[in-house]
Amino acid sequence: MKKSFLSLTLLFFTTVLFAQYNYRDGNRIGISGGINQSTLMGSNFLTKPGNGYAGGLSVRGNYYDNWSMIYGMQFFIDNFSLESSYKQDINYSLSGVQVKLLLSYNVIKDHISVDFGPVLQVNGKMSVNGGDETKTLYGTLLKANDIIDVSTINGNAYFGISAGGKVIRALVFYQYGFSNIFGNLNKQDGLTLLNGNQSFKGNIGTLSGEIIFNL
Repeated sequence: MKKSFLSLTLLFFTTVLFAQYNYRDGNRIGISGGINQSTLMGSNFLTKPGNGYAGGLSVRGNYYDNWSMIYGMQFFIDNFSLESSYKQDINYSLSGVQVKLLLSYNVIKDHISVDFGPVLQVNGKMSVNGGDETKTLYGTLLKANDIIDVSTINGNAYFGISAGGKVIRALVFYQYGFSNIFGNLNKQDGLTLLNGNQSFKGNIGTLSGEIIFNL
């Protein structure tokens, strides 16, 4: 996974430098950061949302008429919890990097836009507090650390709104993970048995609020 991180990072910064070299009015290089609330959607576990963080860089360029394109990369930490057999919350954390390629419709040029498109996500394993690793997940025979080896390559759908001026803008967006983040667990027959002979299915949804500073 480290090789994937390095490859994506190198590709992104090469693109940013190229965009900066070819800078024109209407093109923007932005630095963003903010908070998010993530939850795991699926029928296997009882879940609760948690708060996390994200930040990164993006390049916005004119495309056609009122349309722009956005290419960006951001690092993220998503947090959420699953319920244990004793009705206690087991806190999980998922971190990684996302690369997004979005279309943006300028409702009011340089002030309000609607953004949407696909996001490629590369993440590591989920992490769980050391004291919770051996707790049993509600409705299963699974221990908390049995499900941390999730799929490392995932895809999200992005929809958001940005508003503000040329230099500072506020972003509010939602990402839905359309790929099954638990797909990797279904390759392990022993885990499926502990899950009541049910396949693992989970999609992460994340609502984010960020501030972007355009250079």
